[in-house]
Amino acid sequence: MRVGQYVVAIASACLCTETLGNPIHPVAVVDGQRIESKEGKKRSLEDNKYFHEPGNNDILGHYDARYFHGVVSYEERTDTQLHMIRAYLKFFNKKGLDTWIAHGTLLGWWWNGKRLPWDWDMDTQVSSATLQHLGEKYNNTMNTYVSEDGQTKREFLLDVNPWIWERERGDGMNIIDARWIDTRNGLFIDITGLSETHPDTAPGVWSCKNYHRYHTTEIYPMRESMFEGVPAKIPYAYDKILVDEYNQKALVVTEYEGHIWSAPDKEWVKTQATIDKEQTEAGTRKVKPGKPMEEAEKSGKA
Repeated sequence: MRVGQYVVAIASACLCTETLGNPIHPVAVVDGQRIESKEGKKRSLEDNKYFHEPGNNDILGHYDARYFHGVVSYEERTDTQLHMIRAYLKFFNKKGLDTWIAHGTLLGWWWNGKRLPWDWDMDTQVSSATLQHLGEKYNNTMNTYVSEDGQTKREFLLDVNPWIWERERGDGMNIIDARWIDTRNGLFIDITGLSETHPDTAPGVWSCKNYHRYHTTEIYPMRESMFEGVPAKIPYAYDKILVDEYNQKALVVTEYEGHIWSAPDKEWVKTQATIDKEQTEAGTRKVKPGKPMEEAEKSGKA
């Protein structure tokens, strides 16, 4: 996909052109050469970044800063992600847009057609053409979701990064092309576009901006399946994709991140050690919803 096409997409969508400007940051002139300070370089990169999180560890790095009010509980994260992915897939199915689940979300599907309970975010992919269309027609739209039983109602923001015209990694600040964000707590689905960035020298090789590369025959034709009770599309060579990304052990290891695979129930459940630890912690301190950021930062580094 040519860069010019993405420029047109952004112009059509009236995306934030201010973000594309060159930021001003401290420089010095030494022997006629401009020397940029480390602080200036860091600030320059941060100014280029579109999506922002309240922190950069495993916990705080998976919330959108605009809607973050505190770290949610295990139970709330489970509920949020369940309805979030259902809303996302239903939206794309209704609009007739191609999308498929990817990365850890695809691994969860492989095990039992559900999310991995320890995963902090969810991942999907779209084609470059679909990404362009999202920017032109659906950017910054609020989408209302009501569960099948009518008991749950949510609002999700579809936010497209104005840097979608840049189809290679660049400075690494905008590798996520779009997000589907729960406006109650800031949890999100990362959406990345796949582009044939070098059709002359590497035809049929599709990549995102985080160095994930796939051949056309690994993605298409898509397989139709179900994920969390909703129709979903799966890459054709899903097994090869998973092994390439996570190694063979991801498909056979049955204990991970404080959970164990229950074959009779076909579910990942908390280990007894995890349950005992949580009960001990609950007994020594009162757990409050919306854990302070300082505590979350410590937890993320542990």
